[in-house]
Amino acid sequence: MVFKELAGFDRAGAAEDFPNPNRALAHGPGAVLYAALVEILLVHPEIPHNSGCAARLAAATGTPLHLVEPLGFSLEDRYLKRAGLDYWPLVDLRVHAGLAEAVEALGGPAAFAERARLFSARGGTSLFETEFGPDDVLVFGSESSGLPADLLEQYGDRRVYVPIRAGVRSLNLANAVCLGLYTAMVRAGCPLPDNDGGHVRHPEAGAVRPADRLA
Repeated sequence: MVFKELAGFDRAGAAEDFPNPNRALAHGPGAVLYAALVEILLVHPEIPHNSGCAARLAAATGTPLHLVEPLGFSLEDRYLKRAGLDYWPLVDLRVHAGLAEAVEALGGPAAFAERARLFSARGGTSLFETEFGPDDVLVFGSESSGLPADLLEQYGDRRVYVPIRAGVRSLNLANAVCLGLYTAMVRAGCPLPDNDGGHVRHPEAGAVRPADRLA
C-alpha cells in the first residue's frame, strides 16, 4: 500500500513504521505517503520558477528534492514560493553547499556512480530506452549551461537524453524534470501516489516558506 493511516504524523514516530522517516511525508490528516526512493538533484539551478515547479512535483510524488549551490536565486524569492504554491509543507527539500556535499549525502561516490542518471541534451541513452532503478538519482544541470562537463565525462555511461528535434537546443528544466521523474518511476516499478484526483489541504498550507523546509 502506498498510504498508511496513522493517528497523526510526526517524523520521529514514523521511524517505527518506515525504514527511512525522511521519506515519510504527510499527505493530509492522519495519512503518510511512503515515497519512492527516486530522488531529484538540481545542480546550480538559476531560475526560481523552475525550481519551484520541481518542488511542486516533489510534493506531488513524495520525492526528495536536492539543490546544489550556488543557486541563481534566494530561498526567500517570491517567485520560487509562488511556483511551489502552498505545497511547501510537503516538500522534502535539501540544499547542499556543493556537488561533493550532495554526493556524500546521497550515499557517497560509489553509490552515486550507480544511482546517478545525468540528464543532458548532448548524448547518452534515450529516456524511453533507459532502465531505471527504484533508487536512482535524477541529475539535472542549470538552465543556461546544463551539467558541468567534468561530471558528464566522469559518469558518461549514466547520461540520459530526451528526444527532441534538431532545431531545439533543449527542453525547459521544469518540463524535463517532470517528464524524467514520472518516466523513471514507471519504468522502475515505483508506486505512484494512490489518488484519483482528491485534494486535502495541508493544515500549514500557505504558512510555510521554502527556507522553512531546511529546519
